[in-house]
Amino acid sequence: MSTNTVTSSDIILTGDRTTGPLHLGHFVGSLRNRVVLQDVCKQYLLLADTQALTDNMGNYTKVSENVLQVALDYLAVGIDPAKSTIFIQSLVPELPELFSYYLNLVTVSRLERNPTIKDEIKLRGFERDIPAGFMTYPVAQAADISAFKATVVPVGADQIPMIEQTNEVVRKFNASVNQEILVECRALVPENGARLPGIDGKAKMSKSLGNSLTLGASADDITKAVKMMYTDPNHLRVADPGQVEGNVVFTYLDVFDTDVEKVAELKAHYQRGGLGDSVIKRYLEEKLQALLAPIRARREELAANPDHVMAILKAGTEKAREQTGKTLDEVKRAMGIVYF
Repeated sequence: MSTNTVTSSDIILTGDRTTGPLHLGHFVGSLRNRVVLQDVCKQYLLLADTQALTDNMGNYTKVSENVLQVALDYLAVGIDPAKSTIFIQSLVPELPELFSYYLNLVTVSRLERNPTIKDEIKLRGFERDIPAGFMTYPVAQAADISAFKATVVPVGADQIPMIEQTNEVVRKFNASVNQEILVECRALVPENGARLPGIDGKAKMSKSLGNSLTLGASADDITKAVKMMYTDPNHLRVADPGQVEGNVVFTYLDVFDTDVEKVAELKAHYQRGGLGDSVIKRYLEEKLQALLAPIRARREELAANPDHVMAILKAGTEKAREQTGKTLDEVKRAMGIVYF
């Protein structure tokens, strides 16, 4: 789905787990689209600390300290709190209350069949020792989305089953009260459909894998990262023909260089031989330095005044609670559990 399909009547809910600073993969996959979409429709951005705790219990500071770090990244890339409501998940009590009601609409077997959950369980090596909070987080996500009556949720293709399950919960609740209280949403999948690979060539960029480049990276960090980038292991001499497919440097140039003709020329030269890896890496480094320098500067400026950033989050959280409070009231009235 293109961002062009989003209209002024849409409501967007999206966000990030607060387990570490954001990186270039986040920028490509979601952040730059959020900057565009905040001028199109109402947008809520969730700092998902509660969700982050589902597999980080006992490591609370990792989650709590990164609330500020992710907020800094949001603001540094151009997300405007006057246009996008940024809020802290754990400070919106209406969300867990809705979650508790929705749990009665979902079976354990349905949760176990969710492809996204199955993949995540395998990735984390939980086997049968799955935290109940982690297993049920699709229901918590349904509470987050429906509380804001979001119509659009930007996700990767691998997260579409989560959206489908959210809509199942919405339909079941509405059917249970014979009213159209909650609204269904649709997934907004990036047009390129793919994640930015890590600098080592692996499919996913991740801080835990040590193959990411954070948005606050220093100039030296950028230089080191580009030097480490995976290219073509068989391109041993400059004169040798090189492989473009799977070559991370060219993948990044396709994403970050707007001069399409220049990139095409570099690819052709590399494929016929005579173009060294060091040359294309220097060219890519120039592009990344130019992209990240202003983001880093803005981030450092904001980080110098954390109280100001937290004030933004406090105001956003209060605004978020206004909407979630309305939805929760509608839900409880429809269920007949408003007693006085």
